Order: sequence, then structure tokens, then C-alpha cells
Amino acid sequence: MPENQKYDLIIIGGGPAGLTAGIYAMRAALKTVLIEKGVPGGQVAITKDVENYPGFIEIGGFDLCQKFLQHAKHYELKILEEEVLTTEPGIEYHSVRFADGTILKAHAIILAAGGTARKLNIPGENEYFGKGVSYCATCDGFFFRDKTVAVVGGGDTALEDALYLSKITRKVYLIHRREAFRGSRILQQRVFAEPNIEIIYNTAVTAINGGDKGVRNISIKNLESGGQSNIDLEGVFIFVGFAPNNQIVPKGIKISKTGYVITDEKCETDIPGVFAVGDLRQKYANQIVLAAADGCTASLAAAHYIEARKAALRVRMLG
Repeated sequence: MPENQKYDLIIIGGGPAGLTAGIYAMRAALKTVLIEKGVPGGQVAITKDVENYPGFIEIGGFDLCQKFLQHAKHYELKILEEEVLTTEPGIEYHSVRFADGTILKAHAIILAAGGTARKLNIPGENEYFGKGVSYCATCDGFFFRDKTVAVVGGGDTALEDALYLSKITRKVYLIHRREAFRGSRILQQRVFAEPNIEIIYNTAVTAINGGDKGVRNISIKNLESGGQSNIDLEGVFIFVGFAPNNQIVPKGIKISKTGYVITDEKCETDIPGVFAVGDLRQKYANQIVLAAADGCTASLAAAHYIEARKAALRVRMLG
């Protein structure tokens, strides 16, 4: 690949936000390239079933991502399977540097690198992902209606999702490794008042056990007494943190205390022409439909920015 190849727009990340951005960029006739180091689709691609994306009552996560990808390819979006090492803002062009040293330049960049749910790293967690193990109650809670589940964690997300699950499941075990929750006081009060939630403090989940049909039970250990036991259930929702993939966010861009990129309503960062979308961007909730909306917004805003940049360059050349 030739170095210093110039584009109108570079999109980093091939999840729903990045692919939607690519679709809108191609419709705007922007010279665009999307860079994805792995399989396009992001976290959604490894989600078993999706029931909350408009237009599909139920669709597999991988199948939904393939539809995003097919739509983008219909417009002949160029997709490169490469790893981005750094993004470097510039005066005339912004630059993207690959791990092999290749450099691409563009008037605008959309950062769509997504994020990663933190894991417990215990036996059975990976094996039963999508078969009883989940990191999103609003995404997967419906599948556990009238069943018994566990929520692991002690922050706001864990408490909120335990409350959400308590309305649709038979019983929720809320398991926290400390003696008190870290979540807000009002959420704690609501959890304490919910008869469908059983709280287990000072306890760690040590293994997730199951069979061909999915999760059957979990192994737990009391961190004070050392006592061990099993709890029979069908689902485990893990909320021990979410890490936005912000490693390639350039210096000078404002990031929240929790690592999310702060943008304006156009998804534009503090650096003109650099946008952040999807799970990388700070917003009210992380959902597939919101990630796609971010991609649309950023591409429309980027198209306007690029046209203004090109107009300014033409004036400069004529002057």
C-alpha cells in the first residue's frame, strides 16, 4: 500500500457505528476507507441473538452484522484489515499510522473503535457466552423470562440491571465481592426494597458450569470464610466494568473519567475533523441502534466539514 495515500474520510472500526458511517459516507460520495483489525461487526458479531434492533423481531448478532457489511459493500466501501497504531491530527490533513508503518491521510477521521466488557476470567465464562453468559441485560434479559439468574458486580450498571431483570425473571442473585455496593445510594435503596433480589456480599464467582443447553449453575466462594457452594440458575450477567477502546484517541481530545470520548451533538471531538462514535463515545446508553445513529450523525457532519475544507483549500490555491 502506498504511503501518504489521501482520502476524504478514514473510519477506524467496523462495528455497527463504523459500518453505518461508511454507508453514509459513500452515499455522500466521499473518498472513504474503513479500517478494521478483526472481523467486521464488533461485539455484536459474537452476540447470539438480537431482539431490539428495529425491523428485526429476532436476528442473530453475526447475521445482523453481515447485513451491515453487505449494505456497506453495496456502495463499494473500501475496507482494510489492518491494525491502527496511532492517529495524528494535522493542520491540513489528519494521519493514521498502521503497525507496519504505512500512513494514510484524510481531511476527517471517525473513531469507531468500540469497547470491551471486562471479564471475570473464570472457567466457563467464554465457553457459555451467548449460552447463558451475558454482559447486557437490556440486550439479553428477555431470553431469561421467568428463569433464575445471577448479576455479578456492585456498581450502578450492576444495580440497574439487577432491578431490570427482577421484573422479568423468577429470581435474581446479586453477587458482589465486597461488603458494600459502589453504586449510588438511591439504586441501593431500590435493590434492598426488591423482594425478587437476593444479595450475596463478600463472594466471588469462581466458575460457570453448564452443558449442551447452556448454563446450569455457578460455583461461588465466600471471601471471608472460604466456604464454597453452587447456585442453580440459567443465566449469568456480568457487570464488572466496560473499557472503551481509547488507545488510539489522539492527545488533546477530552476524555471522561471513565475513558469515554466527549463530543458535541455532531459526534465531533475537541479537534475539528475528528469524530467519535458508538461505544467509544460518552452518551446515555450503549445500544446497537444508538451506535448506528452515531455513525450516521458523524458521517453527515464529516461530509459538511470536508466540503468546507475543500472549499477553503480551493480559495487558498486561487489566491
